[in-house]
Parts: sequence; C-alpha cells; structure tokens
Amino acid sequence: MCRTLTAFPTTCLERAKEFKTRLGIFLHKSELGSDAGNVGKFERGSKHSKEGCVSEDVLKWRESFDSLLSSKKGVAAFHGFLKTEFSEENLEFWLACEEFKKIRSPAKLASRAHRIFDEFICSEAPKEVNIDHETRELTRTNLQAVTAMCFDAAQGKTRTLMEKDSYQRFLKSPAYRDLAAQATATSTSSSSCSPAEPSHT
Repeated sequence: MCRTLTAFPTTCLERAKEFKTRLGIFLHKSELGSDAGNVGKFERGSKHSKEGCVSEDVLKWRESFDSLLSSKKGVAAFHGFLKTEFSEENLEFWLACEEFKKIRSPAKLASRAHRIFDEFICSEAPKEVNIDHETRELTRTNLQAVTAMCFDAAQGKTRTLMEKDSYQRFLKSPAYRDLAAQATATSTSSSSCSPAEPSHT
C-alpha cells in the first residue's frame, strides 16, 4: 500500500518531489494526432497515481518488457525515450493494435483496420513500422476479411524488435538509470522515514 506523503518528514517529501521532477522528464506530453496513438491516455492517467508507488513501479520496468508495457508510466516513459531515437512509431502501432482488439462493432473494426494499415503498415505510411515484406503483405491480405487478429503478425514483429533492441537501450540510457537510482533511494528513504516507535523506559 502507498503511504500518505504528508506522514513523512520534510527530507522524504523533498526526495519525492525530486523523483517526481525526474519522472516528469520521461512523461512529457506528445502530440500524436491520430486515433492509433494512445500514449496520451497513459500519460494523463499516470499523473493521478500516488507518488509513494512510483519508485516501486520504475524498478519493475527492468524486470521484463511485459512489466514495462503493463505499466502506464512505463509506457509513457518508454515512448518518451523512443521519441529521442525517432522510433516511437513502433510503440504507437503496438498500442493501436491493443486498442483495435477491444473494438466489438464489425463496421468500426473494418474502418479502424484500414486506418491503422494506412498509417503504419503500407509503403510510405506516415509512421511506417519496420516489418518485412512478407508480414506486410500478409497483413494486407488479412484486411480482405477483417478480424481482431488481423494485425497479430505485424504487432508481434514490432514487439520483438522493441524488446530486443529499443527496450535494452532504454534500460541502459542515462535517463532511466538515473531515474532507477533515484527510485531506489526514494524507496529506501520511505522505509526509513517511518515515525519512530516511542521508547518505553
């Protein structure tokens, strides 16, 4: 459970504020300008979390790529990192596919599928992802009879690429390593900042 920050001494609050500032560097706003980009939702939602839980969340990101993707703050931070490498389209496509799978209306599913294909898959797409020709053509064929799984192959390729490449660089980046170190310090300080039990003499 997250502790209420007001219960901590001033030094702990100062560390928490410093940590929040560092996290803010990662969680900067991004203008995606399309239905496919859902990072903005993740970023807005992350700001309402209690700061006491932030440090633990950050440290979990390095446990596995799944841990990062299952964290709203992790997704937003990773997106911020990818923007510095000009490769954010891979994550935006992955997120678009996740949202696409939730659509229940066949008409909306077909419409969204073509928009995602035009934005991320087709040659010369504005946010073209790095997939092989065979996967691209398979996805094109899948659009002839749209289902919630029609992007699975392409999504799997981009996920593998991110996990083996971008994710590893993200964990080694000075920004994340500094953030993780600060998270560790904040977590340690929080546990040591609990009010001392009164002595009985």
